[in-house]
Amino acid sequence: MNHQKTSLIRKIFAKILTVIFFGLAVVIVCSLLFNVVEGLLSKENVTQVFLGSINTGIIALAVFELAFIINKEYSGSIENDDKDAISSLRETLPRFIGTVCVALSLEGLIMVIKYSQLDLAGNLYYPVAIIMSTAFLLTALGLFIYLTDKRS
Repeated sequence: MNHQKTSLIRKIFAKILTVIFFGLAVVIVCSLLFNVVEGLLSKENVTQVFLGSINTGIIALAVFELAFIINKEYSGSIENDDKDAISSLRETLPRFIGTVCVALSLEGLIMVIKYSQLDLAGNLYYPVAIIMSTAFLLTALGLFIYLTDKRS
């Protein structure tokens, strides 16, 4: 297959996936708003409603970032790519991994709060594992950026 066909197929799939992920992000945000309003109207615990909405909001942000990265990276033509794959990853990966790290950190902290409120201290292994995994992921990202630095 020649470069023109490959570029066209790449652009078409990038646009389709971008629309799908942007649509999913919008649906997740609408669901978040619906759940907050429903929780407040049914007089549920406000803390629980907002802690649950934080998780949903972070997931929506991660899906939005994924759509943004797909659109940015795969919508351009192949011939105009003057960067190598590592340079491209150095630009897009930190934003996405940062969003995932925020999501994981918040999930771990929310679990700590829930378990401490319910006196389930024996289950704190799970949130600690999530927070440690987040630290490992962030360390791996830092190592990747350090090792792929062109100045070294």
